[in-house]
Amino acid sequence: MKVLITGGAGFLGQRLARELLTRGSLKDSQGTPQPVTELVLLDVVRADDFGDSRVRTEVGDIAERSVLDNAIDDNTEAIFHLAAIVSGQAEADFDLGMRINLDASRWLLETCRQRGHRPRVVFTSSVAVYGGDLPAVVQNDTALNPQSSYGAQKAIAELLLNDYTRRGFADGRVLRLPTISVRPGRPNAAASSFASGIIREPLNGEAAVCPVAGATRLWLLSPRKAIASLVAGFELDAAALGNQRVLNLPGISVSVDEMVAALREVAGNEVANRIVWEPDARVEKIVGSWPGQWDASRAERLGLSGERNFADVIRSYIEDEGIEVR
Repeated sequence: MKVLITGGAGFLGQRLARELLTRGSLKDSQGTPQPVTELVLLDVVRADDFGDSRVRTEVGDIAERSVLDNAIDDNTEAIFHLAAIVSGQAEADFDLGMRINLDASRWLLETCRQRGHRPRVVFTSSVAVYGGDLPAVVQNDTALNPQSSYGAQKAIAELLLNDYTRRGFADGRVLRLPTISVRPGRPNAAASSFASGIIREPLNGEAAVCPVAGATRLWLLSPRKAIASLVAGFELDAAALGNQRVLNLPGISVSVDEMVAALREVAGNEVANRIVWEPDARVEKIVGSWPGQWDASRAERLGLSGERNFADVIRSYIEDEGIEVR
C-alpha cells in the first residue's frame, strides 16, 4: 500500500509516519492488512525519512497543483491530509489560511477525482468548526458556527470531503481533533499553543504564560491517542460510517485550573508555580468560542477512545519525551 501524509514534516505527521513504519501495514477496504510499501511525506520543508527505504520525502507547496500531481498517483491508496495553517496564523493572515486550509484541500480532492481510483482520505478537522452560543456538551447535530477564519476553512473542507465521498471520488473520513496536549517542541502560532506550553515549559524548568482565565474549559487529546485515532479512523469500515463521514474524536474535558492542578499533582508545587497568568483578549476570544466538551459517543461505538484524566496525559508526555522533572 502506498501512503501519502501531507504535513509530513510536522509534529503529527512525523509521529504518524513512525507509527505506520513500525506497524508495517494498514487495513484496506476489505479489512485485510496490506503492507506499507511506500510512504510519501510531503511538506514545505524536508521531512525526516528515518533512514527507511520505504519513505520518500517531497518538498513543495501543497496549494500548487503540480506538487499534488507529483505526490498522488494511481497507486496512492491512503492519504492522511494533515497539512494546515494553524488557528492564530490563519486569523492573522487570511489569504494564507484560505490558500492552504481551503484551496489546497480542494485541489487534493480534485487530484483524487481526476486520478479516478477512489483513495481513502483522512482529513483532520478541529473543535474550531463550532462556536457561538454552545450547549455545555456539543452534540453531533449541533450546527457548525465557526468564529474564526481557521474554523470556517476547516468546516468548508469537511463539507467538500463529504460531497467528494458521496460522489464516489474518494473514500473520505473527517476526524475532528480536540486540542492536542502536550505537544513537544516550542510554541507555535496556534491560539491553543498555551495548552501545551503551560505544561511543557514548567516541566523543562522554564516560566510559561497562560493567556486565558483558569475557568476556560478545553477538550483535549494526547499525542498518543491522536495518532491511534488517525490509524483507527483510517481503518474504519466505510459501511459503518455510512453517508456521515465526520467523527468527533473522544477526549477529556478539562479546565485550565484543572490542568494546573494535574501538573501540581504530577510534578509538584515548584513546577506548577512557574505558570504566569497574563490575559490576552485575542486568544481568549478565539479559544472561548470553542466547545469545552462534545458528544463523542459515535466514535466510541466505533472503537475509538480518549483519555481518562489529564494527570495521565502529563505522565505519558514525561515518559515519551524522557523528561527529568526539574
